[in-house]
Amino acid sequence: MSATVFYERAVALDRAAHQETRIQIQPDHYAFAHDTNALPIAASEFADAGRHYPIVFVGDEAGNFHVAVLLGLEDKSNLFVTENGTWKTDTYVPAFARRYPFVLGTTSEADRLAVCIDESYPGINTTEGVALFEDGKETAYLTQMMEFLRVFQGEMELTKNMAKRLNDLGLLAAKTITISQADGDRYLSGFWVVDEQKFAGIDDARVVELHSAGILRLIELHRASLGNVQRLAMQLDEQRRLKAQQQKDVASTTDAAPNEAAA
Repeated sequence: MSATVFYERAVALDRAAHQETRIQIQPDHYAFAHDTNALPIAASEFADAGRHYPIVFVGDEAGNFHVAVLLGLEDKSNLFVTENGTWKTDTYVPAFARRYPFVLGTTSEADRLAVCIDESYPGINTTEGVALFEDGKETAYLTQMMEFLRVFQGEMELTKNMAKRLNDLGLLAAKTITISQADGDRYLSGFWVVDEQKFAGIDDARVVELHSAGILRLIELHRASLGNVQRLAMQLDEQRRLKAQQQKDVASTTDAAPNEAAA
């Protein structure tokens, strides 16, 4: 998933051009993520994210892997963003989403990244909200956001290297999960997990290496999180049930209307 997948008009912040720019977080702030069923995460998020979402590996034929959390079991369906554009309460919001509408973008200098902002975000204005610059300098708010982006970028790079090492060791395997739902079994594929048999067969030297690098704990968190797949299935069943009930209520109201008018 591209770092700027949600950004319609990402532009590099400029002290002069954005001197008057302010940001006011909107009530439907997370509406941008409503149609995504997965988001990349960093290894530092495993403990928090694993309590709510399945953590999986996503890769390609060239062996390039990153880590993601599953947010839904259907395409363009996020079970954790409400119709009002809010993230469900008491659930962890991945940093990939929390950074919006800010993002680090490439510049003409290959080794330099610029802090960008999505100017299409409705909360961007010049009169209300938090200022980004004051007297030609970054405000405390923007400075904090810049540090958040810098740390997140570094953590994502480390996570990518971790995933590559697991793949190099032959521990990742393509996985299809059977999901039991009210209307029958469904099958979820297109991702990779740490294979239990391959993991159990690694030699002591590799175990020591993975432990020293902190990867053993991440593997445990990843494997434990896969139990959340069935939890997503239950949420999807409940979502469908509520929609069906709403449609039934609307139909009942519509059918009743002529009789009420006649009365």
